[in-house]
Amino acid sequence: MEGISITVLVLVIGAIILVLQGIKVVPQGYGWTVERFGRYTKTLAPGLNLIVPFVDQIGRKQNMMEQVLDVPPQAVISSDNAQVTTDAVCFYQVLDPVKASYEVNDLPRAMQNLVMTNIRAVLGSMELDEMLSNRDSINNSLLRKIDEATDPWGVKVTRVEIRDISPPMDLVDAMARQMKAEREKRASILEAEGEREAAIKVAEGEKQSEILKAEGQLEAAKREAEARERLAEAEAKATHMVSKAIQTGDPQAINYFVAQKYVDALGKLAESDNNKIMMIPLEASSVIGSIAGISEIASKTFNKND
Repeated sequence: MEGISITVLVLVIGAIILVLQGIKVVPQGYGWTVERFGRYTKTLAPGLNLIVPFVDQIGRKQNMMEQVLDVPPQAVISSDNAQVTTDAVCFYQVLDPVKASYEVNDLPRAMQNLVMTNIRAVLGSMELDEMLSNRDSINNSLLRKIDEATDPWGVKVTRVEIRDISPPMDLVDAMARQMKAEREKRASILEAEGEREAAIKVAEGEKQSEILKAEGQLEAAKREAEARERLAEAEAKATHMVSKAIQTGDPQAINYFVAQKYVDALGKLAESDNNKIMMIPLEASSVIGSIAGISEIASKTFNKND
């Protein structure tokens, strides 16, 4: 009886071990491959899974979550022979655990070398200024190339970021001097443009002032011409009236012309700069008489018209 009990105990323990060997619990975010006699058979999903004990074995335990690959710094020579030190970070996710397990050996190391090779290829085809100013385009180019290369491995590259591009210190100093010179150049250009704009504004102001002045003179000339025209019309009318009076036989009309010439001569003598005092004998009664005659002629003429 004691021997039977030991045998039963051994069988029970063996059964428990057999069951435990056939039960596999896969954590969330992982995919386990199953190999039977060294050959892949299936992939275990997260949760409770059953396999054939001692026949099926767990092959690779692949992490299906997005992972971060830190790319170590490396020296890169640009197309204009400038040496820079750059490092990057790569984000990727395993989509097919079978390919990631059996299509490539040591996936993280393969990914790291692939990223470093493509960084040298992409940055080596660019000049230094283009490297420093086109970070987004560099990241997009690297992402496209690396994702295409890792597709046979069942890996999806989600992001590639260049963290730093460090030129040598002497090159940094030269770039700083160049930037300073460019800023001084732009400042000089802006200052010159400001002076030019100011000169243009002043010239336009002077031009507008001259135009307004010329327009004022033109308007004054027009007014003066109109005044002379009206004066001439009045004089012509007066002359016509006097001439008509003479034709009708009125001798007093002749006094108009005599008084007019007499007054004009006195005005010219008074305007002369060399004559300070004039002593001219004249008969005031004659001039007054002439003016009175003109008044009489005008009165008669207007009465006739009425």
